[in-house]
Amino acid sequence: MKSTEEIYERIRNILVELFEVDAAEVKPEANLYQDLDIDSIDAVDLIVELKKITGKRIQPEDFKSVRTVQDVVVEVDKLVNGDAVA
Repeated sequence: MKSTEEIYERIRNILVELFEVDAAEVKPEANLYQDLDIDSIDAVDLIVELKKITGKRIQPEDFKSVRTVQDVVVEVDKLVNGDAVA
């Protein structure tokens, strides 16, 4: 199990390293598309990286409503720790 803080840090690192996003811009409320300039191809690459973290196949439907960094954290947390909310 990973904490949401650990998940957030991993996602933040991916955004900074893979997509060259300024670390200062990566905040939970940052919009992936508008604030961080992530496009649809980048989103696919992000899903591939998230699969490495979770070890699980990620369904594109699960990520259709994802808009912010926090949304990604929530979805990854569900995959890693299950749907139960603490």
